[in-house]
Amino acid sequence: MSNYPKSFDHMLAAWNEHDPAKVRGHLEKALAPNVRFIDPTKDITGIDAFEEMVHEFRKDLIPDAVCTRASGVDSHHQVYRYDWEIHSGGELVVPGFDVVETDGDGRVERVLGFFGPLPAKDA
Repeated sequence: MSNYPKSFDHMLAAWNEHDPAKVRGHLEKALAPNVRFIDPTKDITGIDAFEEMVHEFRKDLIPDAVCTRASGVDSHHQVYRYDWEIHSGGELVVPGFDVVETDGDGRVERVLGFFGPLPAKDA
């Protein structure tokens, strides 16, 4: 499915924003107030914690990162999945995928993030 909520574009824009003063504006357009974000390194709740996570990513982890959606978006029942990539210096640093749930207004309520490809099936 190629149709997805505009909130996804705002969430991605927050990750790519280099002006710290503009991050919050993107997040307020993207996230439900009690958004929960869970990945292998984080488990946070709320827009304030999400904003802090984005600033930490930009400042301390990968300052020159370019975050992109690397696939189409599949969905059902306000639940979406898509692949993403993080590049630095033109090189792929981290691939992964998200499963995202939205509220009735299309704002992101929950993000479940995974790093890397799925593991190979056991023989």
